[in-house]
This record gives sequence, structure tokens and C-alpha cells, in this order.
Amino acid sequence: MEGQVARFALLLCITVAASASSQTCDPMKVNDNPWVYVRESLIGCWTNFIREDKAEVHILNLNFAAMDSPMFSLEMTNAKPMNLILTSPDTVYGLYNINTDVHIYINNASTIDLHCNQHPSNVHKQDFPTQDEELVKWATHTFGGVTSFTTIRNLQTVSSTGIKGTKPGSRYCILRNEDAFEKHFMKIETSPLASFKYCSTQQQNRGDEVELHIINIPENAITRNVSLRIDTEKTSVFLRGPQGTTWTFLGLKHTQFGSNNDILLPSMTHRIQPTFILNSDNAEDVQRKALDHFKASTFTSYTELEPKESMVLLVLRKKDNPAVTETVPAPVIAITTNAPHQMPLLMQLYTSPDYRSPLDANTKVQSDKRIYAEISGHTLGDIFLTIKVISCFVRSTGSCPVEKELPFMPETCSLNSCPNSTRLSFSLDQLQELTSTTWDLECSVKLCYSEKCGDGGRVKRNLEVSQPCLQPSTPTCFDFGLPGVLGIAFGGFLIGVLLIGALWFIKIKTGYPTALDISSTAANLPGCPCSGAKRQPVSTIPSPSENSSANASIGSTQSTPTSSMA
Repeated sequence: MEGQVARFALLLCITVAASASSQTCDPMKVNDNPWVYVRESLIGCWTNFIREDKAEVHILNLNFAAMDSPMFSLEMTNAKPMNLILTSPDTVYGLYNINTDVHIYINNASTIDLHCNQHPSNVHKQDFPTQDEELVKWATHTFGGVTSFTTIRNLQTVSSTGIKGTKPGSRYCILRNEDAFEKHFMKIETSPLASFKYCSTQQQNRGDEVELHIINIPENAITRNVSLRIDTEKTSVFLRGPQGTTWTFLGLKHTQFGSNNDILLPSMTHRIQPTFILNSDNAEDVQRKALDHFKASTFTSYTELEPKESMVLLVLRKKDNPAVTETVPAPVIAITTNAPHQMPLLMQLYTSPDYRSPLDANTKVQSDKRIYAEISGHTLGDIFLTIKVISCFVRSTGSCPVEKELPFMPETCSLNSCPNSTRLSFSLDQLQELTSTTWDLECSVKLCYSEKCGDGGRVKRNLEVSQPCLQPSTPTCFDFGLPGVLGIAFGGFLIGVLLIGALWFIKIKTGYPTALDISSTAANLPGCPCSGAKRQPVSTIPSPSENSSANASIGSTQSTPTSSMA
């Protein structure tokens, strides 16, 4: 029985050991890494300049210091019309194939030796400066501007892709470090810049599972500044380098990372301190540390490289497109926003301050209601970044675009209720007088870490606005009750009494007849049908004699007051 237990324990130990050993792999030297390729970050520029004759102006600064046989090839048979300026501090030999629209310019004192039987008259020698800044100034003065300036080390072949060589943006050539392989109008082939060792513990891609990539630079390498561009999504990156190495991330996409060196995020001057300590550059030690750091059982790739330069650019590419260096990137399309965000941002709208019921993208919001917004992002590695909103704008999408700055108010948001996000609210009152109902809402943000902030790009979403329903105005209607009617009647009665009293007062004080006296006097006149005497009915027509006596009597009666008046 004890023997069986011993054999079982031995078998278990063997199984555990085999399982543990399968978590790591032995890297082998390869000519090409399926995941990582190395580029140098060298001086250059790229503009939207093009001459009035539709010709582009390109400058190639060639450096062959590390090559035993400096020789290169120019393939420009399908190139757009261009003036190509070649400069090099070394003695080099070049073969060229060009079309009639390509003109090559070489300095009189240059040691560049070109050979070809096609269009030799298109190769011109002139006196011009060779220093970078001065050469740009000369080309700008001579040709009106510079479309691109590209520095290439150890060039083997450069060929035109036949695509327009301009880039949307500025027309002025400002030299800075760049990745020359991003220029889609030409295809560049150079000699290897690093030696690789590579291995992997995953036999195949696991779909949506997060990839873990390990990059190890040995202690004896001279490289101290490494830029890393990640073209894959849902990626974890483990970085180990000699003490004093700085890793600068470019174009993060849902990336988590850990490193024993300082890390610099895009547009931020604050350094992120190392997240672990690892002085050993042994492949197995590095792999085990990476698995423990990310709590993973396997990793997608392990890359060990020794760059030949002190400053390099590493690109982590998608494995489904391993020949990225052999393909031509798509032309850059002009957009209205800034460069791609340093981390993906999302804006969600709500109608209430409790932030519980998000608005659908097609739901219309009333311009007289207050809108609540939440801008969120993804965590970058093991650090915590806060989002700060700088400004917001709304732009109409009609044929006559209108842009308005949108005032906003920050809303309280605790770390527990909304991690990696910020909240704000705004009103659309200023849109009530405008006819457009479809708007683009765009906010500029900054990403902050330890009171240091950098540009976070812009977040944008569409907004459907509806005007509030205005109630039609109704005429004012007065409703009188019984007290109101009695009040009006009493008021009329009182006014009448006052008027009669006023007339009586006038009669007493002045002695002049009033309207009441005149009416009563007229009523007492003889023969007046309004007299107080009882009228006799007339039954017979009076005789002419009676009529004449009556008339005389009336006449005498009427003449008396006249004479007395006189």
C-alpha cells in the first residue's frame, strides 16, 4: 500500500513539473518576428504641400554608416510628379528607375553615385546645403515648399506606391522624430536593426482572449530610449529592460502594461514609476515574472532583442497581418478632430442626475430640459488616470453648419460610483431659436495623473434635439359671481345719486336753472301737452273764429315775457 502511495506521489510530482515547465519556452534566434518589428525614430516631416504644377517635393536623407556595401535602389516608375532631393554624408551607390515626371537633385559635392539608362537628363546637380534645417529652407525657397523630409538608415530599396504623397494638415515642414514607415506614398526596405529571439507557449489565437506579450532587452544592450506602438487590441504587455531605460507608449488601445523601468505616456511629461523589480534578463525568469504579474497561465509571445541603436521604435502588430512591413498603409483621411485618443473615450447621456437611465443615440432630447453626461475611459496598465473636461461644442450637421460653445457644469462623482470617468451637465436653451435638430456634441478632455495633465483628445456623439411644445395663448375670461353683479348694481345706483346731488348743489349755490328746473317749467306752460292740467278730449273741429281768437290769445301770452325780457 505504501508503495502505491509513493508511486502516486511521484507521478503527481512529475505531472506538476511538466505543467510548470510548459508555462515557459526557450527562445530561438529568428530573422523575422511575427509579432514585433523594430524601427528607428529619426528626424523628418510630412506636410500637405504641393506645387502649382501638381509636383510634390520630397527629401531623402540617407545614412549608411553601418553597412559594408552601401548600395540602394530607387523604384519610381509609377510615382506622382515630384522633385526628389537626395543627400547623404557617405559614399553610396544607387540604381534608379524613374518616369519622366520625376526629377532628382544631388549636391555637386555629394558622393552619391547614381546609375541608370533611363531619363539621365532628369538627374540634376546643384549647390545646396546638406544640414537638415538649412536644406529644408533651401528647398522651400527653390520649390515653394517641402512635401516630406525622410531620414533612412541602411536603406536597401525605396519604391513609390503611386499614391499621392501629401498629408492633411500643415503645409510647413517642421522637423521632428517620426516613423518613416507610416508614409503611405513610399515603401521602404532596410537592413535589420536588431537581432531577435522568439518563442510562444500558445499554439493558436484564442479569439477574444487578452493577449500577453513579453519584451525583454538584455542588460548589455545600448538601447535606453524605446518607443512602443501597439496596433493590437485587448493586449497586456510586460516590458523588461536595463536600468535607465524609458518606454514611451504611442497609440494605446485597451492596453495594460507592467515594467521594471519608467514609462512615459503620450503627451504627458510625468513619468510612471516601475511597477516591479527584476534585474535578471534570463528568459525563464522574465517569463515567470510576467505570468505572475498578470496572473496568467500562458503568454502569446516572448521577444528578446538587442537593438543596434540607442533609440528605437518597436511596433507590436497583429498576427493576422504579419507582413505589415510589406504592405502599404491606407492614405490618411482628413478629420475634424484631433489625433486619435490616448485612451478610448465614451460619452453617455442621461435625462436625470441619478445617471440610471441612459439615452439611446436616436432619442430626441428637448432643448428646455437639462442633460446629464458621463465621459468614461479604460484603465491604462496599473495606473489610475482622471478625466478633466476642458470645453464642449455643438455643431449642426445641416447645409449651413453652425457651431456654438456649450457651457457645462461639473457634477459630483465619487471614485466608487464612477471610476475612470467624469460627469457634467448642460442646457440646450441656446438651441431653441435655431431650426436645426441634428447636432454633433464634442468635448475636449485632458488625462491627469498625479496633478500632471496631458491632452486626452476629444470625445464625440450625435444629438437629436426637439423644441418644447408651446401652449397657445387663450383670451382672458372674467367670471363674475353673484357678489360681483350686486357690487356693479350698487355702484351704478351710487353714481346716479351722486350726480343728482351734484345738480341740486349747483341750483342752490348759483341760482341758475338746472336741467330739472327747465324740464318742470316747460311742463307748466299753458297749452303744453305735458302740463299738469287734465286734458279734455277734442270732439269737434273749432270754427275759424275760435281759431283766430285762440291764436290771438296765444300770441298775447307769448309776447309778455318777450317785452319784459326787453
